[in-house]
Amino acid sequence: MYLFQPKEKIYISKTLTKPLSMLLAITLLLVGFVILIKGADFLVSGSSSIAKKFNISNLAIGLTVVALGTSTPELLVSVTSSIKGYNSAAFGNVIGSNNFNLLFILGISGLIFPLIVQRNTVLYEVPLSLLAAVVLFVLVNDQFWGGSVNKLTRIDSLILLLLFCGFMVYIYRTMTNSTDLTGESEIKIFSNPKSVGLIIFGLALLVGGGTLVVDNAILIAKNYGLSDKLIGLTILAAGTSLPELATSAVAAYKRNTDIAIGNVVGSNIFNALFILPITGLINPMEYDLNLNFDIYILIGSTVVLMIFMFTLNRRKLDRWEAFILLGGYIAYTLYLIRMG
Repeated sequence: MYLFQPKEKIYISKTLTKPLSMLLAITLLLVGFVILIKGADFLVSGSSSIAKKFNISNLAIGLTVVALGTSTPELLVSVTSSIKGYNSAAFGNVIGSNNFNLLFILGISGLIFPLIVQRNTVLYEVPLSLLAAVVLFVLVNDQFWGGSVNKLTRIDSLILLLLFCGFMVYIYRTMTNSTDLTGESEIKIFSNPKSVGLIIFGLALLVGGGTLVVDNAILIAKNYGLSDKLIGLTILAAGTSLPELATSAVAAYKRNTDIAIGNVVGSNIFNALFILPITGLINPMEYDLNLNFDIYILIGSTVVLMIFMFTLNRRKLDRWEAFILLGGYIAYTLYLIRMG
């Protein structure tokens, strides 16, 4: 058994040294991930069905409904981590998830099938994702600007949420002006009661799965002496991004590249401009300056993606470019593990 104590203190009983206890914790962690994935799947299915009934384009669905649904695990895990006092895990989960989305998921999806990107994504959505990372960096590095403590305050959170509102206005205007309803849609349309039921059941699974993942991931990692930062950037980031990976990989395989890339870009925007500020409003969090390196990776990777979109086959992520992104993530992960 284990018990969390306030102010980032953890008690790990001696029984955890027994293989059976660790096996149970690992099993519960994996079960939590499965529950998260199924919860996100139900939420996305119900939400996408409702959205499709209103003739919303695949790209818009990818940027909003699917992105929000697949980002919900990050929201639950970040909020739970913050409430339990694991601020570095909460920040690391979001920043690490964005790096995982951009480098690993786009890399895998682009290797499956080259991703053709719409003009608006190149000109507006990817740059907005870059802006979100830069604004987050500015807001949490208070000591750079004369502050005494590096922290995501409620005011900082409101600023990020205002940017998110601007993003939603942009999406709404894009939907009302868009004639892009091309491409084969793999979205199933259910009756309204079934769609609502899927959404509610999906949210319930996400809450339960998020709790299992946070408790057992931190328990296992602490038992092996890993830091909260490394836990968030690796275990939690990859685990909570599994819905995005599954969604984008399947979409790429089915040649629905709008959903594949819209899901990733939209998720990164949701993570930075919605999930972190919601977490910060609930519980303002102190920020570890060591996470700046990971934000630099996020900013640099987004710039590289923009360069890929503007060179050679414009508005297309080729397989060799996807391979570079994937290689970058492998190198980044090895560096994190080496640094501990």
